[in-house]
Amino acid sequence: MIGIVALVVGIVLGVIFRPDVPEVVAPYLPIAVVAALDAVFGGLRAYLERIFDAKVFVVSFVFNVLVAALIVYLGDQLGVGTQLSTAIIVVLGIRIFGNAAALRRRLFGA
Repeated sequence: MIGIVALVVGIVLGVIFRPDVPEVVAPYLPIAVVAALDAVFGGLRAYLERIFDAKVFVVSFVFNVLVAALIVYLGDQLGVGTQLSTAIIVVLGIRIFGNAAALRRRLFGA
């Protein structure tokens, strides 16, 4: 419940204050958001399967975001940042949809 309230408060504050994202961080933000969503959907799946561990969730969340940002940074340094960003989005998207399918099966039995 606290997480949902914090999410709503964060969204409302973001809409009201419209923070500017520095250009240095801009290429990493979409990747970080998708990596965070992957961890959240994985956490929801684990919760419904009754194997959720908060420590594992936090480590997964931070690790996913850092590794994704590191891969994008390395891609930028090598001159192939766009291709690696696309690859990361595809891989994380597959994981998110896999977790969403597991959630659907668990919640609706279909």
